[in-house]
Amino acid sequence: MVGTWNTWYGEQDQAVHLWRYEGGYPALNEVMSKLRQNKEFTEFRKERGNMLLSRKNQLLLEFSFWNEPVPRDGPNIYELRSYQLRPGTMIEWGNYWARAIRFRQDSNEAVGGFFSQIGQLYMVHHLWAYKDLQTREDIRNAAWHKPGWDELVYYTVPLIQEMESRIMIPLKISPLQ
Repeated sequence: MVGTWNTWYGEQDQAVHLWRYEGGYPALNEVMSKLRQNKEFTEFRKERGNMLLSRKNQLLLEFSFWNEPVPRDGPNIYELRSYQLRPGTMIEWGNYWARAIRFRQDSNEAVGGFFSQIGQLYMVHHLWAYKDLQTREDIRNAAWHKPGWDELVYYTVPLIQEMESRIMIPLKISPLQ
């Protein structure tokens, strides 16, 4: 488990979990096989299903130019910014953000950047950590005073079909606090 959160602002009553499967698809298949054979887990899953309105998952890859998510002390709030890109624009998005990320790493707020491989395609997720909402606002506003940030935003906005921001609170068991 990389991190687990509940939403504070955004779609309510939502849990977000980020897992890393080292070893690629064979490791994922092994975990899924073990879970299917675990009676306690299958009973839990059945009970959980009675409480849920919906579930959605994606298999993601990390952008190579982002920080790798590593455990961090808190308290922090987390922002998950999700972008539905126009089909065919992922490479262009990645090229712009490979330059843009340097504008947003001064305060160690960049946790990770991911793109979908399976599930809803052309989805990009940026995960940020902040001390609080005021710190989030201050850091985001400071980026606009850096030469070049506005240009990169200008070129990436037309690539987006939809975007969403969630503010999340880490659960006590989350390695990202």
